[in-house]
Amino acid sequence: MKKLLLITLFAFTGAFAQDKVKFAAKVQNRNSDSITIRSRTFNKVIVADAKGNFKDSFSVEPGLYELNDGREVATLYLKNGYDLAMTLDAKMFDETIAFKGKGEKENNFLAKKYLAIEVVGEKVMAGGDNASLKADVEKVFKELEAKIQDKGLDENFKTLIMKQLPLEKADLIGFLEKGEKLAKLNGQKSPSFAYENFKGGTTSLEDLKGKYVYIDVWATWCGPCRQEIPHLQKVEKDYHGKNIEFVSLSIDQKKDYQKWRKMVTDKSLGGIQLFADKDWNSDFTQAYFVDSIPRFILIDPQGNVVSADAARPSDPALRQQLDKLLK
Repeated sequence: MKKLLLITLFAFTGAFAQDKVKFAAKVQNRNSDSITIRSRTFNKVIVADAKGNFKDSFSVEPGLYELNDGREVATLYLKNGYDLAMTLDAKMFDETIAFKGKGEKENNFLAKKYLAIEVVGEKVMAGGDNASLKADVEKVFKELEAKIQDKGLDENFKTLIMKQLPLEKADLIGFLEKGEKLAKLNGQKSPSFAYENFKGGTTSLEDLKGKYVYIDVWATWCGPCRQEIPHLQKVEKDYHGKNIEFVSLSIDQKKDYQKWRKMVTDKSLGGIQLFADKDWNSDFTQAYFVDSIPRFILIDPQGNVVSADAARPSDPALRQQLDKLLK
């Protein structure tokens, strides 16, 4: 009886030991001595050994996980019982990531999926003929939708990806459609505004007629907005005395009004500092389809839209455009 119990115990122990993911990675030109695998409820840090390789085993709930090497991010599909060996060159992260072993099919699908979406996404961001770009997006997702039907793929994995694909496609198509709306604004009379000026009173677009107006739509809580501030201050300085006004329009909520005033003071923000009346829902931001910030808008001296989605202060293209307009 005792021997039988020991055999039974070892059998259960062996089953439990196998009920894990085995994960190994060889990373050339790695960005860090550790990689992190995580989800909302899971976090695993794997440290490189003396030869620079990563290896560990751990239990997971079946699902999608984020792999981070300190600079780049990839998505993994993990479930207990997988035995994955990953290889990549961190200098060409998305192009070289590959998997061998149990679970390779799902994870190689993910690697190719995100690379394909990244490539077409970059084309979309670069702009061009929208009809052609939409066709490119449709083609990529049609191919992915066909490949995910592979009977050799894990059924739970297929379910997760089939939920993702329509959302990812909608994001890219939505970006193109937003671009079409913004392009239609160019050359048209700009929607107007009349908002509180930090220095007192209100300032309207009509008050600035006769000058170019470069508008920065921002908020105090927005990290990318704050990153643009030094660049904007430099542009303001370099174009001081030219026929242009720089307007920073805060869409902070009313509860953050004092925070806005403090930041304007503490950061010595120049130009014309305005506070929108209904944050994201202000008429001006709605008219320009502002759904992410920072957002920059350029208006000509007659109040017509030059660019409904202008270059950022950190982008050399802005100076090139201003030099042509203000020569």
